[in-house]
Amino acid sequence: MTSRLAQACLNSIRWYQRTISANTAPHCRYYPTCSMYAYQAIERYGVLRGGLLAVLRLLRCRPWSRGGIDDVPQRYSVFYRFSWSKAHEEPRLTPLANES
Repeated sequence: MTSRLAQACLNSIRWYQRTISANTAPHCRYYPTCSMYAYQAIERYGVLRGGLLAVLRLLRCRPWSRGGIDDVPQRYSVFYRFSWSKAHEEPRLTPLANES
């Protein structure tokens, strides 16, 4: 069960996806898109932790980044991308089949 604040954030992200993102050309370098990443992070970790992961993802999403598959980590850590972190996950090369 999510809090009211988390639900409001999730509804805001869905509104953005349906109205703004649906009417613009796709230009995201990552999979899943930044808005979907934020949705999954907030849904999994709540507004504060998930929001921080979403902000860090937005900071990584820039024109000179290589992009690729960047999933929400299974264990929460802002350092999950570094090999020395206990929550480190190797990036996948193909998307999961059951993701929507």
